[in-house]
Amino acid sequence: MDISDILKKLKNNEISLEEAQKQLCIINFEKISDIARVDVHRTKRVGIPEAIIADCKTSEDVVSIARVHLRKEGRAIITRASDENYTSLRSLADEMNSKIRWEKRARIIIIGSSPAKKGGRIGVISAGTADIPVAEEAKVIAQEMGCSVTAIYDVGVAGIHRLFPELTKLVEAGVDAIVVAAGREGTLPTIVSGLVDVPVIGVPVSTGYGAGGKGEAALHSMLQSCSVLAVVNIDAGFVAGAFAARIANLASKNRNSE
Repeated sequence: MDISDILKKLKNNEISLEEAQKQLCIINFEKISDIARVDVHRTKRVGIPEAIIADCKTSEDVVSIARVHLRKEGRAIITRASDENYTSLRSLADEMNSKIRWEKRARIIIIGSSPAKKGGRIGVISAGTADIPVAEEAKVIAQEMGCSVTAIYDVGVAGIHRLFPELTKLVEAGVDAIVVAAGREGTLPTIVSGLVDVPVIGVPVSTGYGAGGKGEAALHSMLQSCSVLAVVNIDAGFVAGAFAARIANLASKNRNSE
């Protein structure tokens, strides 16, 4: 039984308000032993899918949690995944008769159904080739939220002339938001946000080294941006992609209502 079923019963006076509240509390999450409480209604509640971060979990725990997502929602998204995770999750996909996709560069595994297209359009930019994995994480998550994504990579400020013809493609694609992943000094998001009329989300990437390394200089640079810019945490491709997708899908909804 899902939320709509409970609300229909309440509307038809088949259950009391107290009983509806009890049932809604029960379906808010599913407990797996003592290791997890799986939020199986996050997509319906806030429009962003719950992802299983594989780091610091055993493969067995990741499989157990993914099984609940597949059973309840028909889809499981696993981030920061490894080859070992893929091997065990491929067995789960076979067991559940589901498709599995291994986005290796983004370190994301997706099992199950594909999302419906919602009309949102985003752009994803990486400053350097080393920043691509974080950019890819943002790209895949935005796609899993129903957005179309135009990606342009390796157009950082060390050769800024590379950016301008590629940026034209994003403008022509009519993107609603842009994610920019940059390590080192992290300047590129500030430049992009000064050139386009859509929201820009900067992602500092931990590709720098030495003083200000591990993404710290990039983070501080983006936070001190003189152009209007939203900034997420270091290497937070998931957050950036989800945030951009929310903006884009709301923009698409407004377009369709006009």
